[in-house]
This record gives sequence, C-alpha cells and structure tokens, in this order.
Amino acid sequence: MPTTFLTAEWKNLIMANYIVDPAILQPYLPYKTELDFFKGNGYVSLVGFMFMETRLMGFKIPFHINFEEVNLRFYVRYNDKGKWKRGTVFIKEIVPKSAISFIANTIYHEKYTTKKMDHFFHDQGKEFSTGYLWKHQNKWNRIEAVTETAALPMQPGSEEEFIAEHYWGYSGFDAHTTFEYNVRHPAWRVFKVKNYNVDCEFASLYGPEFASLKTTVPNSVFMAEGSAVSVLKKRRL
Repeated sequence: MPTTFLTAEWKNLIMANYIVDPAILQPYLPYKTELDFFKGNGYVSLVGFMFMETRLMGFKIPFHINFEEVNLRFYVRYNDKGKWKRGTVFIKEIVPKSAISFIANTIYHEKYTTKKMDHFFHDQGKEFSTGYLWKHQNKWNRIEAVTETAALPMQPGSEEEFIAEHYWGYSGFDAHTTFEYNVRHPAWRVFKVKNYNVDCEFASLYGPEFASLKTTVPNSVFMAEGSAVSVLKKRRL
C-alpha cells in the first residue's frame, strides 16, 4: 500500500473554469490517460489556494509550512483494470519557494515554477474577499473572488462536483511513462461567488495555445472551502 508523502490543509480554493477545445490539451495528455469531459466539454481551471500546515514525510520544513499556490490544470481519467479513476494533469504550478518546486519536479515529475507571490483573505461580515497574486515579467497577475460566507455542499452532478471531485494526479514522464498519485480529502463545500477578477497572462505563462483565455469569460467561478489533504507516494503506470 502506498505511504503518505505529504500532508497539508488546502484552504479557500478559487477555481475559474474554462471550456476549451480538447485538441489543445492532447499534447499534454499523459500516457494511458484520456480526457475527462463534463457534458461533452473539456475544461481547464485556473486555481489559487493556500497550502497550510504542510508536512513532508511527517516533518514540517521551516519556512515551507504555509504558502500560496496557483495552477492551471485539466481533467483526465485512467482505466485501472476496469475501474475508472478521475484525475488532474497540471500545465504549470506556481509557488513562492524554490525548494518546493525542486522537490515536486524531481520526485513527482510535475511542472512547478517559482515566482514572487502574495495573498489576502478578508472577512467583511456579510462576505469574504479572497485573492492570490503572482509576479510574472514585472506584472502582478491575480485571481480574486468575493463570496458569500455560507459554505454549501456541492450538488451531485454539478459542474462544481466535476471540477473538484478528482482524487488522482497524473504526470507524464515520457511518451511511455506516466506517474500516478492519490490525493485524499473529504468532499468540499463551496462558497457562492458574487463577483471575481482574473487577470492572467496566459500566453506567456502557459503557452500560446492558451492565449485566448486572457479574454474568455470563465464558464464558472467558485471557491471551495478546502480541508486537510494527504498526497500518497507515486507509482509508475
């Protein structure tokens, strides 16, 4: 049985979700996986959240316990001996600590990069104001949301459930090697978004194929409350 590699709390996950042409995701598709669709559509999500109380193999690493992350991800599934596993693939993950990028890229073959980051969370009584910022080419990019304060269960069969309920990660090492890891957490509750702001240089951060997202209105934006999570050690498919 795989052992736990990392534990943490993921908090206040703002998810901006875009319908995209599946063809642009094919070059990023790991071996043995296929795209996962919701009502016939392929999605990418820009996600900003807080890593809190992070432990690596049970140990807290000084100055690497609480930090921001922003990632661009899409959704896949893998047929494991007749059982479908639904997972995510990351185009790129941004964090403020170079050691985090080094460990994730070396051990999990992910695509982390290090940039200056910041965040805010304000409880304004009747609403929450939350945001994540990252500096790229001397410009502050951001994903922000103002939400209601009541966190509600996700509705079965909803777009929110499709986006959030992927419990596997897949990373392609080469044309014939994929690594899989299990991400364990309870089902999240979500905050309804009242308004939001996404200002992201998609083309220079993620590639020209994602340039149109700069001016595309997300199909949905919501904020998940988050929870404690465990990331198990990877295995090779």
